[in-house]
Amino acid sequence: MTLISLISVVVDDDDEAIVWYGALPGFRLHEDRIQPDGKRWVVVGPQHGTRLLLARAADDRQRLRVGDQTGGRVFLFLETDHFDADHRSMLAAGILFEELPRREPYGKVAVFRDLYGNRWDLIERSVT
Repeated sequence: MTLISLISVVVDDDDEAIVWYGALPGFRLHEDRIQPDGKRWVVVGPQHGTRLLLARAADDRQRLRVGDQTGGRVFLFLETDHFDADHRSMLAAGILFEELPRREPYGKVAVFRDLYGNRWDLIERSVT
């Protein structure tokens, strides 16, 4: 086994999630189809690597997890080779950052929140 191909993100609405995640640098809609059970199979993400399965909350238990997939910790790490340009692009698209970009020993980073409040790192790793 060599790859985690999908990570489920519980969302309130498929269509609004497609639009929001489509604004992330390099992201696009890969799949959008109705399953035999009537559920919608929606996959977004970069061309290569792990993608997100946007899974609409189906019950009260799942609705409670929307926006809090990891209990408030950073959920996903979006790596870039062009931090400044991608940061500007994301700000222009209305993506909300919790902080100004900062330098850490491992690279340049800033925390942002997705449409529902899940925390992400935008990170450009330092060359070692």
